[in-house]
Amino acid sequence: MASSLFTDLDGQSIPDSEILGYGRSGVVILRDELAVKTPLRHPWSSEDEVQVNLEVLQREQEVYRRLNSPGSGNGQIDGVVPCIGFSTKAILLAPLENGDLHAYLEKNKPSQALQMSWFRQMARTLEQVHDKRVLVADIATRNYLLDSDLSVKLCDLTEASVLPLDTLMEAADDNGFSIQTDIGQLGAVMYEVVTGSKCEFDLFKDNAPEDGRATWPQRTSLPSTNGLWIGQIIEKCWTQGGFQNAHPLHQALSSFGMESTSPSLFDRSLRCLTERRSLSILAIVLTAATVLVTWTRDRRH
Repeated sequence: MASSLFTDLDGQSIPDSEILGYGRSGVVILRDELAVKTPLRHPWSSEDEVQVNLEVLQREQEVYRRLNSPGSGNGQIDGVVPCIGFSTKAILLAPLENGDLHAYLEKNKPSQALQMSWFRQMARTLEQVHDKRVLVADIATRNYLLDSDLSVKLCDLTEASVLPLDTLMEAADDNGFSIQTDIGQLGAVMYEVVTGSKCEFDLFKDNAPEDGRATWPQRTSLPSTNGLWIGQIIEKCWTQGGFQNAHPLHQALSSFGMESTSPSLFDRSLRCLTERRSLSILAIVLTAATVLVTWTRDRRH
């Protein structure tokens, strides 16, 4: 039997059956009906590596404390995975039944109604996170989990930044990360959900190797949105300043009519309506011409 790739902080092997997921710095395990996130530790990890991962987890604890604090908003945000509590070296989270969005999309094609429900939840959550003066910095399909009712919850806040409560978010810049880069990444998530194709809003693609600052990617590095359902909204997410913040993005998604979910059907209906209107106008013109000719003849006689 192969040994586990992960150990707890005491060096004890973690059974694969308990592992819910892992990332660069943390591993999430199922314990006592809770999702417990601890610093990533392999059997070969050095103590320095484990200490760095522990510090990352402790910074993530601060993010959850800010998001859950009633003094900077209305308490816990519904669109973020519920945080149950903390220990010195762990974050206790509510487990969600349907795994992450990326894995779900590999096996399922969600309806446009479900997609739009997700997008509105995502934008609303981003509104609330930014209102708490937090930048997410790492928004991707792998960082959304699905609950039993297929609602989406944001998770993995290891890259997030907690800013002072008096920060003007539209002007905030944390080494290149901003509310604009969050919106740009959310646009890539929406593109991936709509098309089923991976899309990366790479903030480091055009950087020098030694430069760790996030920079807005060139438009040519992103796929076309022409003819795509909600393509105009995605395109606006990828235009720096296209949405001033997440509030107008949420408004745009909320006001998007589901009757427009099929562009081809919409175009056909519009074309049919235009043709009918043209025929009606032509009929009116011909009728008027006939009346005029008849009236003119009567006048002559």
